[in-house]
Amino acid sequence: MNSARRGFSFTELIVVLAILGLIGSTIGLTMVRQQRFYRGATEILSVRQGVRDAMEVLSTDIRGMSAADTLRLLADSAIELFSNVGTSIACRSFGAGDVGLPASRSPGNTFSAFLAQPDTGDLALFYRDSIDAGDRWERHRISGFSSSSLASSCPPSSGSSQQADLDTGAKGFLVSLTDPLSPAVKTGAPVRFVRRGRYSLYRAADGAWYLGYRRCNAMGASVCGAIQPLSGPYRAYSTNPRVTGLLFEYFDRLGRRVDPASPLTVARVDITARTESPQRILVEGRAKAFADSATISLAIRNRPR
Repeated sequence: MNSARRGFSFTELIVVLAILGLIGSTIGLTMVRQQRFYRGATEILSVRQGVRDAMEVLSTDIRGMSAADTLRLLADSAIELFSNVGTSIACRSFGAGDVGLPASRSPGNTFSAFLAQPDTGDLALFYRDSIDAGDRWERHRISGFSSSSLASSCPPSSGSSQQADLDTGAKGFLVSLTDPLSPAVKTGAPVRFVRRGRYSLYRAADGAWYLGYRRCNAMGASVCGAIQPLSGPYRAYSTNPRVTGLLFEYFDRLGRRVDPASPLTVARVDITARTESPQRILVEGRAKAFADSATISLAIRNRPR
C-alpha cells in the first residue's frame, strides 16, 4: 500500500491565491471607502462647526450691548464694540475712586459675577439713581482691580453680605477708578464691567482666513493689540457680499441700512458666515469641496432711542 502523502497541485495553488487576492482586494477597497467616508464626514462636521462657532461667539456679545456699550467700528468684515465681562453692585465707596464690591458667592445671592477679571484696560459703568444726573450710566476707567477682605470691601452692615460669608472666608473685591464717583451713584447701585474689542475676518500665516479677536484700548482713538484666532477657516474676504467669508450688515429700527459713521442708530446686526472644506470630498456622487453658510439677525438689546 502506498502511504505517500499528496500535496496541492500547481493549479490548486493558483486558484487559492486568486481567491485570497480577491478577498484581500475586496477588504482593501472596503477600507479605502470607509476612510473616504470618515474623512468626508469629518470635513463636513468641521465646516458646519466653523459656521456655528462664528454665530455663537458673535451673538453673545452683540446681544449684550446696550445704550452704554456702543459700537465703535462698522465694517463689512469687522465689528468693534464694548462687551460685558462682569456685573456687581457698589457696596461701599472709600472716596478717591476706590469702590468695594461683594463676594462672588453668598448664600442665596450672587452679587458679583465675572466672565473675565476686569483690569486696567476695561471700563466700569455705575448706575446713577438720579433723574437730574442725565445719562443713567456713569463711566470710569479702571486703574486697578483685586480681591479684598470682605469685612473691608463689603461688610454685613452694608446689607450686601452676611456674617456667614465672613465665617466661610469669602473674599470681596476692590476696584480702583481713575476718578471718584459722583454723588448720584448710591450704595447698592448696579455696576457693569465692559471691555472693548474687535472681531474681524483676517488672513493668517497659513494663508487661510479666520475669525479673530483683538482687545482694544478702553477710551479714545481705537488702538488694538495682537489678533487671536477664534474659529475657522472661512472663505476668503471679498468685496462681493455674496461670496465673502464673513459679512456684517447694520440696520436701524426701521430696517434701513446704517451709515458706518452713525453707530448709535444701529438696532440690528446681520451676520453671515461662509466656509468650505479644504479638501475635495465625495458629495452626491461628485468630488468637490463641501460648503456651508448661515445668517443670523441680532437685535441689540436696550439699543439707544
